[in-house]
Amino acid sequence: MDLHHLRCFVAAAEELHFGRAAQRLDMLPSALGRFVRLLEEDLGTRLMTRTTRSVALTDDGAVLLKEARALLTQADALAGKFRTRGRKRAAIIRVGAIDSAAAGLLPKLLHDFRQRRPDVTVQLVEDKTVRLLPRLLSGRLDLALVRPPERPDKRLEFAFLLHETAVVAVADRHPLASRKRVAIANLKNEPLIVPERRSRPHSHDLTMKLFAEAGLDARVAQIADEKQTIVNLVSTGLGVAIVPRWTSRMATRGVRFIRLAASDMNKLPLAAAWTRGTRDPVRDDILKMLKADLPRYAREA
Repeated sequence: MDLHHLRCFVAAAEELHFGRAAQRLDMLPSALGRFVRLLEEDLGTRLMTRTTRSVALTDDGAVLLKEARALLTQADALAGKFRTRGRKRAAIIRVGAIDSAAAGLLPKLLHDFRQRRPDVTVQLVEDKTVRLLPRLLSGRLDLALVRPPERPDKRLEFAFLLHETAVVAVADRHPLASRKRVAIANLKNEPLIVPERRSRPHSHDLTMKLFAEAGLDARVAQIADEKQTIVNLVSTGLGVAIVPRWTSRMATRGVRFIRLAASDMNKLPLAAAWTRGTRDPVRDDILKMLKADLPRYAREA
């Protein structure tokens, strides 16, 4: 019996909705449904009844849900115990970060942390929130700087850090490039380059929200996955993009980053995330330092 299959079953059983359960686990509904079916085949019994409109537990499913919760809690506690033992022997912290945090907050944070804890080795992973959170749950990361999800997994703990200021990226030959500030109204006829919503929901929704609040339709010309790709497309003159200000630290020729007018200055949330209920002295040290110095970091966000 696979623990991952059990986690999928518990999420589906608690939500009684495969779409919401899949979103909670950052996976596709089809994959979640396949894992639940594999668990049913492994156990030789039907755990859920599914129709196009509803999901319900069978009697065996209700019994398994109670036992599975206890088993997963015990497994997570055991994994946390041995991760902590290993960390005490080797002072290593594995930190994940979304791209804008990796370009902006993280270098400052790690510079300060290295001065205070030169004995600690930091291993870095840069990726999207939807890929970093599963790494936390599986124990492959100890701490992550992410966009807080709309429906946070109860096995993770989140601490809001700051809001990243959004700016407009335009080609340096664009008519708006000489301005110090622009309003969304100035972009009403501009083709937009936006991130794919599934991988970057906060950034995607921010652009859509700003245009909706201005009473304008967003003219999406291109959807791209990576922030660096978006900025490179801007440099070719394909369109403009609304991005976190820290993106301006990415070395890209031919791009200007312009502040939004105060009335349009919407911001992007950044949070620290870690596995709930785990003890980790090194992680706690870096969190304590991060919270103490947060006002200084936030001034540049």
